Amino acid sequence: MNLEYLRLFYAVANNKNFSQTAKELHISQSSVSLQIKHLEEMLQTKLFERTTKKVELTPAGQILYKKAKKLLFLMNEIQNELQELKGEVAGHLNIGASLTIGEHVLPFLIANYKKLYPLVDVHLKMCNSEQIIEKLYKHELNLGFIESMLSYPNLKQVPFQEDELILIASCSSNIIEGNSISKEELVSLPFIIREKGSGTRQVIEGSLRKNEVNPDNLRTVLELEHTESIKSAVEADIGISIISKSAVKKELQLGTLKEVKIDGVKLTRQFYMVYFEEALQLTSEKLIELVFSQSSSACH
Repeated sequence: MNLEYLRLFYAVANNKNFSQTAKELHISQSSVSLQIKHLEEMLQTKLFERTTKKVELTPAGQILYKKAKKLLFLMNEIQNELQELKGEVAGHLNIGASLTIGEHVLPFLIANYKKLYPLVDVHLKMCNSEQIIEKLYKHELNLGFIESMLSYPNLKQVPFQEDELILIASCSSNIIEGNSISKEELVSLPFIIREKGSGTRQVIEGSLRKNEVNPDNLRTVLELEHTESIKSAVEADIGISIISKSAVKKELQLGTLKEVKIDGVKLTRQFYMVYFEEALQLTSEKLIELVFSQSSSACH
């Protein structure tokens, strides 16, 4: 059986979409369809049920998917061990990161990683923490970078950086005129927050509870999926929000947003790396080493 056909089949099964798979692999959709057709002819069975909206595995496809996952993982393991024997770091590294980490922490880190290991093909996918965990369990990612404090079965979760969260408002705000408010005032003001499932939201709600503020009492006027959307909404004075300080450095300097202190409250969180320790590839190990070497040098 052609291993490339198997890789393609596995990608289509994960995406449940031919066109998305074609985009990810930089090939035409007709090429994806043709290779799947060849695989089905080779195995003399139908692997997918196709509709106009989605693609689902047939019972035969489900059997092949389970076996393909194990085989492709084993092939990666073989390639990694052979590369390690030669002292060569090469291959693929699929990373998932929350929006804040992906936009404000990882670009510098990945740039340094590529200088050290130019033969590694790095792919970064940005989504919320729940989606990253789901993709790790499906073996679609090698490493995840999340903001969630929750623990996950069989996944190693390692803190690597502390992040400061701040309350922001428009500099020309009619909602908050000064630069500080009380906890009581906070729950009375229009609030903009990330969507459910976001690690940022989980952390903000947890931090507020620790500071004796019930997040259920917040006057939420808007839920948004992206940090940039939240910043724009706050700049437009639709409401206030709590956000990573690293995500609003430029706006604070330009004076379009301002930091507002909450009396007696300090909000911080940890960023975490998550991965299956027993399934770590050499490319992943080298990134983890770099993360900790840069974290320790930043502390001195």
